[in-house]
Amino acid sequence: MKIITWNINGYRSIVGQNPSKKYDVISKDNKLFQYINDENPDIIMLQETKSELEQINKELRYPDGYLGFYHSARSRKGYSGVVTFTKKQPNQVITNLGIERFDCEGRILELVYDDFNIFNVYFPNGTSRPERVDYKLEFYDALFTYTNKLKNEGKNIIISGDYNTAHNEIDLARPKENENNSGFLRIERDKMDWIIQNEYFDSFRELNNEGDHYTWWSNRGRAKENNVGWRIDYHMVTEEILKNISKVYIQPDTEGSDHCPVVLELK
Repeated sequence: MKIITWNINGYRSIVGQNPSKKYDVISKDNKLFQYINDENPDIIMLQETKSELEQINKELRYPDGYLGFYHSARSRKGYSGVVTFTKKQPNQVITNLGIERFDCEGRILELVYDDFNIFNVYFPNGTSRPERVDYKLEFYDALFTYTNKLKNEGKNIIISGDYNTAHNEIDLARPKENENNSGFLRIERDKMDWIIQNEYFDSFRELNNEGDHYTWWSNRGRAKENNVGWRIDYHMVTEEILKNISKVYIQPDTEGSDHCPVVLELK
């Protein structure tokens, strides 16, 4: 089984509905559907769609062979949003935590299957102002309090998406320069420690201890070309899922976003 997470930074752009631009080259290619066709995942979870379903051309809403579930922000248009495409019909689709201040931003999709519950999550970014760091940390607390209840009931859990936090120094190219920036603040990193203490496993780090593996690069200063990046996209899994992992890998050469996909393969 192949499961992919990818922050696409704009659904309508990556499918070619809105032309994208890179280095003065304008493209209308449907990079997303081509990628899905090439990779053939069982489940692919996309974050930062910045779109409501009715804003997307009908032929671009769902790739062939997939069911799709959207959760868009109600708080404002063109903001946040997640979508999950899956080959197999889930038993249930849940789009909220029951906390309106989080639910209105369209950040969560939970798909319930017989063997596991899988979460597509776009965690808040704390860079805009200090109160958003507090919001981000409170969001972490609310989500993992909820998933802990499921875990305690014996559910197998996968929590994938853009966590907007690099956990340790190995997870970003310039840790010292970013100690006072959201995404690598000590209080944010402590929250990642707390998640792991709650027996969720960082699947990539469980299989790979090397540096220079990143999932996001700034659009400034040729960061991607120089691999000056951050690893902020994760598949966090519970123990039974961890036992069944065959591969976890990052695809930095994939075009279409300032993030790249992270692939989880299960036996």
